[in-house]
Amino acid sequence: MLDETLTYALIKITKVHRYRIAAELSELGLHVGQEMLLNQLWREDGLSQSELISRLGVEPPTVTKALQRLERSGFVHRTPDPRRPRLSHVHLTEAGKALQRPVEEIWRKTDEELLAQLDPEDRRTITRLIGALWTCPSAEGETGLPKMTPCD
Repeated sequence: MLDETLTYALIKITKVHRYRIAAELSELGLHVGQEMLLNQLWREDGLSQSELISRLGVEPPTVTKALQRLERSGFVHRTPDPRRPRLSHVHLTEAGKALQRPVEEIWRKTDEELLAQLDPEDRRTITRLIGALWTCPSAEGETGLPKMTPCD
């Protein structure tokens, strides 16, 4: 049965925690998933829409819709590329930059809640094992889970 597999359990755990994250993000004026787009801009502000699509591994309409919402909320703005008029770059506003710390805190707190029932050694073990399972490149070109550390 599917519900007896590790994959099923991982998906269920992910869904529960994603719903918790979504609820907290909404208090910041964000829809679930928008923090992933913002995270790319926190790493490198001024990316083009096509760069965001590539890094996030999602369909173009998904990024277009997210950018429109983020723009309306005052978290990002787009500027045309002076050399290529059809290309625009996405930049964080001060309000968008200010979201980084609270969003990262939501994710950190979620990690703590997820791992709270484990002792420190088990936390390190699960972090190491999940890192080892991450063998294929992600949509963002990552070949592993960067800087993944357990909450002690």
